[in-house]
Amino acid sequence: MDSVSNIDPLWTIEDVSAYLGVPVKTLYDWRSWRYGPVGKRVGKYVRYRATDVMAWFESLDSGAA
Repeated sequence: MDSVSNIDPLWTIEDVSAYLGVPVKTLYDWRSWRYGPVGKRVGKYVRYRATDVMAWFESLDSGAA
């Protein structure tokens, strides 16, 4: 078995944008405000672990206005 197949793929900022339903610019703004799911720089790119994005979303207050 290939060990790489056991690794969860990293999400791009476009993937996170689609998952959360927010514009890419909003994600960049959130990063500058230290808000939102944790992303890491890989060279000039930002990458996210899907589990981190989902955990961040689940941690949000469910009291929608």
